[in-house]
Amino acid sequence: MMSEALAQTYETDGFAFPVDVVSASEAQEIRDDLELAESDLADDPEKLMLLRAYPDRLLPSFDRLTRNTRLIDVVTPILGPDLMVWSSGLFIKEADSPKIVSWHQDLNYWGLDNVNEITAWVALSPSTIESGCMRFVPGSHTRQIVPHTDTYDDNNLLSRGQEIAVEIDNSDGVDVILQSGQASLHHGHLFHSSGPNTTTDRRIGSAIRYISTSMKQNSGDRSLVALVSGEDHYNHFTVAGSPRGRLAEEDFDLCRRDAKIKRRVLYEGSDPSKGKRYSGRWRE
Repeated sequence: MMSEALAQTYETDGFAFPVDVVSASEAQEIRDDLELAESDLADDPEKLMLLRAYPDRLLPSFDRLTRNTRLIDVVTPILGPDLMVWSSGLFIKEADSPKIVSWHQDLNYWGLDNVNEITAWVALSPSTIESGCMRFVPGSHTRQIVPHTDTYDDNNLLSRGQEIAVEIDNSDGVDVILQSGQASLHHGHLFHSSGPNTTTDRRIGSAIRYISTSMKQNSGDRSLVALVSGEDHYNHFTVAGSPRGRLAEEDFDLCRRDAKIKRRVLYEGSDPSKGKRYSGRWRE
């Protein structure tokens, strides 16, 4: 279970780390599975994009990661025993890449009706200052959603290149250094960002978004989730089981249908043709 010290840090700062989830060798096995899948899909840009948005829906290794008891045990004391995964998208910075993530708050653009959400960001490669680890502003989760500006910057990994439109002192940021197999937890209102990868290795992380089953989309859409702990008494989402196989066509079809919903939610009030995530040609 979540230690008392870790729980207190999360309540006070809006984040906690590191959480040991899997061993370095197990993390390498998950990474190897991902990179083999990337190779298998190298000639199919649409499926490759879906893989990076829905690794837990398409690879059993990532489905098992979202259900890892060490993650469930640290999230349950905060959100309760009934848990869903809203997404587990990958944030990959290639070696020697200028890609960054600007200061932002997650729940600004997910279209969810409440704050009962925790992101567990699991490192599948070392996440260091040099590789562009995340940075958190302690205590910023206590603020409500602040204004954001859409930049659609090519070097910004966020869906809309969104960034907080209020001044932030970079010196307030805490570097979230993680080894492979470790995770950080952060609140959906927390100010966070990350810098470029200046190393010779990829920086790979899976952002697992745990939500309480009581949550719902403000739009009324039934987006795709996985029930990973407890029971769903609300029926607000489309609940999928574990992947039917590795890169199964039926699972790609599920992801395509959900990607249309995610695009509508994430790009509400903006131009979705400029967006980066859940974009591309979705087959009917």
